[in-house]
Amino acid sequence: MHQLIASRFLDDQLIVCPGSTAGIKVPLREFTDLERTTEAGEAAPAWLIKAARQRWVLDLAPGCPARDFLLVRPEADPQYSRASWEINLGCNYDCEHCYLGLKRFEGLDWEGKSRLLHIMRDAGVLWLQITGGEPTIDPLFLRAYTLAHELGMMITVSTNGSRLWKPEILDALTRMPAYRVVVSVYGATAASYDGLTRRRGSFAKFQKGMAAALEAGIPMRLNLVVTEHSADEEAQMVAMAENWGLEHHSYVNMSPTIYGGAESLPAQSAQHLRQRKVFSGCNAGHTFFHSDPHGIASICKVGRDPNVDLMAEGVEGLQRLGAIADSLMLRTGGCSGCQLSGSCGVCRPTAKIYQEAKAPLASYCQHGQKREEVPA
Repeated sequence: MHQLIASRFLDDQLIVCPGSTAGIKVPLREFTDLERTTEAGEAAPAWLIKAARQRWVLDLAPGCPARDFLLVRPEADPQYSRASWEINLGCNYDCEHCYLGLKRFEGLDWEGKSRLLHIMRDAGVLWLQITGGEPTIDPLFLRAYTLAHELGMMITVSTNGSRLWKPEILDALTRMPAYRVVVSVYGATAASYDGLTRRRGSFAKFQKGMAAALEAGIPMRLNLVVTEHSADEEAQMVAMAENWGLEHHSYVNMSPTIYGGAESLPAQSAQHLRQRKVFSGCNAGHTFFHSDPHGIASICKVGRDPNVDLMAEGVEGLQRLGAIADSLMLRTGGCSGCQLSGSCGVCRPTAKIYQEAKAPLASYCQHGQKREEVPA
């Protein structure tokens, strides 16, 4: 099983290591030499052995074949370096703030999931986020995770942490390290946590999962979700993350559902509502895409329509996403008559779902009431 991955990444060539956020850029000549070396079964070059020791503390034997530890990714056209995938929309929680709305447990069978992951590989996806719903409750999660790793993807798993204690999940995350496991935190006490998830005992499951993952040394980051239930516990949540020595970020703005529903908005802590960071463009649809549980690709999790059916069109369908992305950024609908649209700093698909939810203008419009700015 590979320990390192060599891949083209936009205009660069990278070598990365599963389980590590560190990487190195290599010149094109050295990269093509690695392609030839692994193809021929030749010994790894001395510079790679040295770099692996310095960057990742990997003790690789001089003279060992490069293919024994290195996976060289094939060139892709089109090249989408990152993707996110909702493996399903089902969840073992029923969180009040959830942007998914209807959490139906449905999606592709194993043949479909395998084909989708191969399409992602062929599209050049190096960084893959597996999310849900709760991805770890999908009966095919471990098979999908294993295949994504075997195809040479740096995997991020977005989870509520409730099942990280399970031996089979810990085993997979230890043998095939994720780039990162991102755990959402919904409170610092059982009262707030269980209140938001509407599942008694969910805080205890979170604590059990975190304890097991920390003991196993799983690389993690915490998303601290601050809602009405935990409005007075943000400092406690931050302290919890710092006591664990984990990178963390507070998410304070609740979003309408992906269907434009407002049922998630009452969970918003009014005192924590912040102005979103000014939108200055992004690579959604151009070098990044999102896939739902059925293999329907969109520019991102928010701008889901128009879309591309990857199961019907394959990797070639992604050629259309760039034009879709550009069209979705046009000021239409509720913003079409705005006199200040020329200076607007809001992502248009984001504004659209707020407008569909009939949310107060100040909750998403940059020209509304002035608030402290936050990244998301």
